[in-house]
Amino acid sequence: MKYFDVGSLEMAALGAPNARGDVFVQLGLMFSTGRTVPTDRVQAHKWFNLAAFKGNSEAVQLRKELAAEMDEYAIAEAQRAARNWLSQH
Repeated sequence: MKYFDVGSLEMAALGAPNARGDVFVQLGLMFSTGRTVPTDRVQAHKWFNLAAFKGNSEAVQLRKELAAEMDEYAIAEAQRAARNWLSQH
């Protein structure tokens, strides 16, 4: 299976007037389902967290559902990753 370059979508999120974080939701869905990238719950939670931070209500629900499948350490890792991403962008 060929995987998608997430970097280009991440860069699109940075440059877009993406007030509600819709691109971040798409990144979270990609990682949570393994659609075009390897499945990674920590990365999915990170992107849903960033979208929720932007005010996306769908991301809040998706993050909650995903967190129910994760342990506290993975959730903490995802939260750190989201904070790190925000501090770098």
